[in-house]
Amino acid sequence: MTRTKRTCTILGSAAVLLTLLQLGQNHLNQQVIAASNERMAPKMLVDPFWPQPLPNKWILGATIGIAIDSRDHVYIVHRNQDSNFATQEIGLDNGVAECCTAAPPIIEFDPEGNVVNAWGGPGQGYTWPDSNHGLEIAPNGNIWIGGNGGGDSHMLVFSANGDFVREIGLPGEDVDSNSTEHFNKVAEIAIDPVANEAYIADGYGNKRVAVVDVATGAFKRYWGAYGNRPSDAGIIYDPNEPLPQQFVGPVHCAEPSNDGLIYVCDRGADRIQVFRPDGTFVKEAQVARNTRGAGSAWDIAFSRDADQEFIFLADGSNFKVHILDRNSLEKLAEFGDGGRQPGLFYGTHSIASDSRGNIYTTETYEGKRVQKFVFQGLRALSDHTTGAPWPDGEIN
Repeated sequence: MTRTKRTCTILGSAAVLLTLLQLGQNHLNQQVIAASNERMAPKMLVDPFWPQPLPNKWILGATIGIAIDSRDHVYIVHRNQDSNFATQEIGLDNGVAECCTAAPPIIEFDPEGNVVNAWGGPGQGYTWPDSNHGLEIAPNGNIWIGGNGGGDSHMLVFSANGDFVREIGLPGEDVDSNSTEHFNKVAEIAIDPVANEAYIADGYGNKRVAVVDVATGAFKRYWGAYGNRPSDAGIIYDPNEPLPQQFVGPVHCAEPSNDGLIYVCDRGADRIQVFRPDGTFVKEAQVARNTRGAGSAWDIAFSRDADQEFIFLADGSNFKVHILDRNSLEKLAEFGDGGRQPGLFYGTHSIASDSRGNIYTTETYEGKRVQKFVFQGLRALSDHTTGAPWPDGEIN
């Protein structure tokens, strides 16, 4: 081969190689652009070492309320009067074994998961709920709780140390979703600190959102699904039929957002309805809409960014947490599944977020625990997986 022909061949091969490299680089650039444009969502990892072991040989019953204060202290309320305790688990109380005993109904943990306070139960001047349910912390540190047992048509307010402050509503009243005197089986309480108003998910008996003044407990207003006057008529949810114009119930959460909207969990209809503070209906969406029975929309927590871009939805029937876009209510990702190991759930009930964006959940039925999920930042949806969000190594 002549020198000229060899030179042409080399140049031609180099040109082909350069073209291939350019095509490869363009493909990589397109992948980077696509990745940068991919929808992001919070990534969570379970912390299997939170909380620390409970003192005094305590164990939890069905754990059905959680809230976090300005110090990132985590408060839970559980049912320490569960019938299971007496017959199956509590040997110490019955004098037949060294373990265990029911923990006090309200427990406070520090950010590291150590118990720093515990109290609650029947006392002078108030009627303790037949079945504890829901917990909220007011800006002044007071603790609000509800109940969904027989005769639980009221709420209680205590100081952070457990001193009785106020009883709101009348105990022992029947269902009446249009009463301005009492509630019926309150599921959850959430406080708007700007307006100084408490939003009541009312609840298991009544089928409405009620609003009271935080300082006095005075009744202010209420509404039903779509802002309608609520009805106490029983409704059976059928995913193949149009959504009912009344709450199916239980009305299981009513959470105010920073931008003045109220997000309501209509658990039995698998839906979230959004309202203005005066009860004007804005929009709704369903999650896991084919879930029957106990439903999918149990409780919500907002992400801690300024815009509260995301909603974490606890789903106690499907044993997981859904991550939604708050504006569109579109489901983006999920984590968890049924099971008893860390990162799995049995009856995912209540959910809350701390100042660092970490998520805490409680479990009812036989779950009987609280778990922590550590915020790992925003990740592309393709980086999210289902099931237990286990860490590969150490928690960040």
